[in-house]
Amino acid sequence: MQTTLKSAATFEGAGLHTGVNARMTVRPAPAGHGIRFLRTDIARQGAGLDPVVPALWKNVTASRLCTVIANGDGVSVSTVEHIMAALAGCGVHNARIEIDGPEVPILDGSAAFFAAGLLAQGIETLDAPLMCLEILAPVEVREGEAVARLEPAETLEIAFSIDFADAAIGQQEKELVLANGAFVRELSDSRTFCRQADVEAMRDSGLALGGSYFNAVVVEGDRVLSPGGLRHADEAVRHKMLDALGDLALAGAPVLGRYTGSRAGHALTNRLLRAVFAQPGAVRMVEVADARRALLPGVDVTLDEVPLHA
Repeated sequence: MQTTLKSAATFEGAGLHTGVNARMTVRPAPAGHGIRFLRTDIARQGAGLDPVVPALWKNVTASRLCTVIANGDGVSVSTVEHIMAALAGCGVHNARIEIDGPEVPILDGSAAFFAAGLLAQGIETLDAPLMCLEILAPVEVREGEAVARLEPAETLEIAFSIDFADAAIGQQEKELVLANGAFVRELSDSRTFCRQADVEAMRDSGLALGGSYFNAVVVEGDRVLSPGGLRHADEAVRHKMLDALGDLALAGAPVLGRYTGSRAGHALTNRLLRAVFAQPGAVRMVEVADARRALLPGVDVTLDEVPLHA
């Protein structure tokens, strides 16, 4: 069955890239609504622009550092991947997300506070069947050494590998079956990461204006500069898996398949979704029976499973 929240969850903070403060409220929505953002600041302006931005793969626009979605009027919301990962990982299928700025708050750079906020409100089951996207054939996209692939699997699985010159990150790989609360327990608290040199370059270009050592893991060579160090020895690859889940959630329905990413990023995962929907016979919409639904992300997960850090 489809789900939504029992009541609204509100988050507030600066955006990682714009530095603009935003208040965001995730509200319950009826069956079939899906996930949609409503730019309340645009609606108040009364300029005749559509303030609603559906969270769908086809609405993703070009962006080097995060996932940005926009509607036909050019109204956009950026850095949607962490809240989308939290919704998918907590098993929320329908929500209206009201936001009064151009970028989702970064909070601590992970999805843990989003997941905790959603689960604190409770998940409501709706009287409507749950339809999922079942991957039927392997589809792969490449860009240089980066690869992203989807292939058939009983439920959602994610495997990821990264390779960075900085010894604080280095080579990491991890795979996980995203059944039940695996996302919440294993991935939700892993933060976005970057090199100190990249931070300086981005700020020189007017980017990462809301970034700090407290909402990202910043490394330099073999040193972790962020206070408290790492939450997991392999926090970087876990965060890449978190991002991948958030980007896959833009498929518009839960994905039943195995995602494999090697040095992949937001843009490549979106290219993969576009390739899947463009390839005849690669995917189909199926109604999920109870036995298979029990394997989906978020089923029966509870608030006390969220690893929160002060």
